[in-house]
Amino acid sequence: MADDLFKALADPTRRTILDELTEKSGQTLFEICSRLSMKHQLAISRQGVSQHLAVLEAAGLVETRREGRYKFHDLNTAPLRQIAERWLVPDTSGPEESTP
Repeated sequence: MADDLFKALADPTRRTILDELTEKSGQTLFEICSRLSMKHQLAISRQGVSQHLAVLEAAGLVETRREGRYKFHDLNTAPLRQIAERWLVPDTSGPEESTP
């Protein structure tokens, strides 16, 4: 799972997609494409964005839900928390004393 996560985060376009989903979760493919084009001047096809979303979904960073004919993409930060917690060392030291 960690390999998929790091692969997904390695690409700057995928990180930009995650930034957009952080700003507004629950976007359709059309909305994501529009924001990438207008806000970030990224000339990428719908198919290209769809492929990036598939990689993000495989890594668990994006979850999809269907409502009628629309497919919405939501950000899932749980895999990021798992990675961060993997290397966090619990603070076992007591309160620091200040010396005059």
